[in-house]
Amino acid sequence: MKITGLLAVSATALLTLSACGSGSSGSGSTATQQGGGAAATSGISVASTSLGKVLVDGQGMTLYVLSADSVGTSTCSTQCLQFWPAATPGGTQKVTAATGHTTTPDGTAIATVGGHPVYAFSLDHKPGDVNGQGISEFGGTWYAASPTGTPVTGGASSPAKSSAPAYGGY
Repeated sequence: MKITGLLAVSATALLTLSACGSGSSGSGSTATQQGGGAAATSGISVASTSLGKVLVDGQGMTLYVLSADSVGTSTCSTQCLQFWPAATPGGTQKVTAATGHTTTPDGTAIATVGGHPVYAFSLDHKPGDVNGQGISEFGGTWYAASPTGTPVTGGASSPAKSSAPAYGGY
């Protein structure tokens, strides 16, 4: 009877540890899953938000670009990716700009649209949220990505705008 109980406790501990430890290091989307962030779901398309038409991931969540990035180059590494998960490269729908992929400084694959790396935001909770718009973090300012991959700089303002680091950024 003791062995059965011990096996049950061991199995539970193993499952818990494997769920918690899956994103501690390495390349690919696992690095983006630290600290509660999750890789943006594959499949990029266009949707309407309070900012107008923007890029969204496969779950309808707004995708963003970082002003510190350049065409084909992401500057968002491990800590940044905890709050701004990399959009997973893969199938696009109704996106007319060229799509592709690059890697973040820690080797995580990230989708590009019009050459610009695109990210989700961990504090957007439902499709259509644009809570990341205008946040200055991680060396630049975050903007919703237009259907061409460029920043959406006009439109509704976000209450999340701040010049002070709110998420441990640099």
